[in-house]
Amino acid sequence: MERGKVQDNPSGGKPLLRSLHGETFSPPPLWLMRQAGRYLPEYRELREKAGGFLDLCLTPEFAAEATLQPIRRFGLDAAILFSDILIVPHGLGQKLEYRDGEGPVLAPIRSLREFDRLDRRDLAERISPVWSTVKRVRPALGADTALIGFAGGPWTVATYMVEGGASRDFAAVKGWAISDPKGFGVLIDRLVEVTILYLRGQITAGADAIQLFDSWAGILCESEFRRWVIEPTRRIVAALRIAFPDLPVIGFPRGAGLMYRAYFRETGVTALGLDPTVPLGVARTTLQAIGPVQGNLDPVTLLEGGAAMAREAAAILENLGGGPFVFNLGHGVLPNTPPEHVQQLVAQVRNTALA
Repeated sequence: MERGKVQDNPSGGKPLLRSLHGETFSPPPLWLMRQAGRYLPEYRELREKAGGFLDLCLTPEFAAEATLQPIRRFGLDAAILFSDILIVPHGLGQKLEYRDGEGPVLAPIRSLREFDRLDRRDLAERISPVWSTVKRVRPALGADTALIGFAGGPWTVATYMVEGGASRDFAAVKGWAISDPKGFGVLIDRLVEVTILYLRGQITAGADAIQLFDSWAGILCESEFRRWVIEPTRRIVAALRIAFPDLPVIGFPRGAGLMYRAYFRETGVTALGLDPTVPLGVARTTLQAIGPVQGNLDPVTLLEGGAAMAREAAAILENLGGGPFVFNLGHGVLPNTPPEHVQQLVAQVRNTALA
């Protein structure tokens, strides 16, 4: 629909999916990245019961419950599969654990030789619990609620695999990519292949849409961004569209800055997720002119709540609500966020109507 032609949902169908295909709704559909997590008391109880984060992700009964908790509490327009982007390296045989206060820790891979030593024979078995989770969640959702599957972008997944966890300077992964682009390219190629397999399984199991999280896309210069972010994403999207031609794909290259436009135009993604640094005027005139956009409230603003949150949310709705748009955060819900603030945000978005 043309910008400014705003409608409700009289003909039915999932508003999120229709928005991702270019329609404009007032109010816009709403979901939140990391909407299932530690800020919810019911999630904290579930995680304690599961015994560990990886166990929670890979036990379909628990992961399905975590996926559904924010839907029951807030009535959002989409559930996003509860999982983690590092299920892919786990599936490839890389040792992975999650430590309290430290996050994910992996046995680092610093060369193609080390990658080739991983035992990948049980790949499908290791990642199949995620597909089982999707199958559990799908029938539990209402007719208007979409289910979003996801994976990490190959570049971002590679950063964790090479660095062995989170990093401040990404010296190891950038050093490999610069000094041995051919060998690093083989790693990225393998990640592209496995990501396609992983996402195909999610879609076949019942996911309505896919989001690709490239959380560390913004640390690359233009040429490296094109090589390690745009091109792998393009290949994943193209492969998925062969079997699922109408599949909506949301690309989220966090921190891409001036490269957001090239990413949107060249990868083939259906919609573009925006981080909080993207100016709303730029998002409206430059990016939403290409297609649907998603975002981009600062998670810290949600954490603080109150008048500041209401003001920022209103600005986003005013600037982006007149075109194809999905309201979301610019990154994930922070662990200390009061659930009441999420409820207030949902109420504000739901009560927004554009002429």
